[in-house]
Amino acid sequence: MKYVNSIKFRNGSKEELLSDLTPDFPYIASYVELDKHTGRFVPWHWHKEVELFYIKSGVLEYYTPKKKIVFPAGSGGIINSNVLHMTKTQDNVNNTVQLVHIFDTSFIGGQSGSKIEQKYITPLITAPQIEALAFYPDTPEHTELLGLISRSFELEDSSYAYEITLRSVLSEIWTRLFSLSKPLLEEKESYDKTNDELKMMMIYIYEHYMEKISIQEIANYAFISERKCFRIFHERLHTTPIEYIKNYRLQIACSMLIKSQETISAVGHACGLGSSSYFGKVFKEHFGCSPAEYRIKWQNIDT
Repeated sequence: MKYVNSIKFRNGSKEELLSDLTPDFPYIASYVELDKHTGRFVPWHWHKEVELFYIKSGVLEYYTPKKKIVFPAGSGGIINSNVLHMTKTQDNVNNTVQLVHIFDTSFIGGQSGSKIEQKYITPLITAPQIEALAFYPDTPEHTELLGLISRSFELEDSSYAYEITLRSVLSEIWTRLFSLSKPLLEEKESYDKTNDELKMMMIYIYEHYMEKISIQEIANYAFISERKCFRIFHERLHTTPIEYIKNYRLQIACSMLIKSQETISAVGHACGLGSSSYFGKVFKEHFGCSPAEYRIKWQNIDT
């Protein structure tokens, strides 16, 4: 199991980069210590692979364009294929640890077009009404499934026939969650291209954050009007495009402050926030401390 305290993005698509996931074994397991993530959150991202998880300790908040779901210790859930999501620890709750399976559904469905894929996988991963599913220990019909998810992380990759055993366990979990999702699958909801437009605009921001960006440029990249651009950000991310750009630049700045030895001035210019005085002002307004103080705090996080 890989220990994770940051994520990387693919060039171009800006999906999460899952470098350890390979075509011959499209699966990775992660031990995620959210308290060690910069800012104690994981920024908005997506990936084709499904994300199945269990909360070992603490409280984790998941956000998708349609909802917020709170996962306390002992709960679990799944984030569907290509769904935009972000996570953050709950305020005043420490030691939030998440165990995560991320896998391409071909791992359990077999070759493309198989009967298993057609009957049990495609209906779920293409259902626009299912962004995420949550399972709680105090819900009787979830108890057995949560036990399976929890125990699935106990498998050792050095054990005999590990790959076959893992696929078997994930297949059993999928069978149960597919059964639990049937009422939702019966609800008909048409495909909403708004999330695709939002992803396009986010990609433009990720590729041009170090430059001066206009709302018109962001909207043009998604082939929509400025008015619709503002509406999508408001409805789906509960913010404005300008605020999103500023917050993304601050995320980049935080990462640079922790992982590099660049001067404060160089960090400010590299993340698109300009001079050291303006960068320091915006940074302190957002985090309550100077960039230098932040660097010291997070570089010493383990101690």
